[in-house]
Amino acid sequence: MEKRIMIIEDNGKIREGFASVIEGTPGYRVAGQHGSCESALKSLGNDAPDLVLMDIDLPGIDGIEGTLRIKKLRPECIVLIITVIEDSDKVFRSLCAGAGGYIVKNSDADQIIQNMAEAFAGGAPMSLNIAKMVVQSFARPQNSPLSERETAVLKGISEGKSYTRIALDLFISKETVRSHIKNIYQKLAVNSKAEALRVAGNNKWIG
Repeated sequence: MEKRIMIIEDNGKIREGFASVIEGTPGYRVAGQHGSCESALKSLGNDAPDLVLMDIDLPGIDGIEGTLRIKKLRPECIVLIITVIEDSDKVFRSLCAGAGGYIVKNSDADQIIQNMAEAFAGGAPMSLNIAKMVVQSFARPQNSPLSERETAVLKGISEGKSYTRIALDLFISKETVRSHIKNIYQKLAVNSKAEALRVAGNNKWIG
């Protein structure tokens, strides 16, 4: 019996690309294609998917909230997130919402089908990089208000690294480093790096 696959992706070309791969693979069929979670949720009963390929960054209801809603309505349905940016916070939140794994958008056709087969076999497909970030997210003290990336930035500061060095180490821009530091100050209610390090250190939020 064919497995029914729903695709939720706001980029038409990417959506068609996934559909083409699925339709060209025996044992799978496209149950529905949608550019938004709102549209997909309305058609969920008729499309009756066994697996949903869910874009994480969608206008309106995003992929994380969409995953949560689909899993509530169809608990047996597998949701695989399709993403370009391997963002650890979104990874963690998506898994908490019930996502069963990840497919990176630039994966080739064989990898996409392999990932879906793995999910149907009970596995949790995700790249090594994402798996590592998920492990780090789970390892983060749960009472910490800081995200995994913010913790990494603050740890870099505690080690005396420059913004440039931190940016290079984390594969982000210096502007993003500054943005993370601003968020750290707000979350810890401090006005300086020294205060941030003291608060985080006292609470053992940085290793």
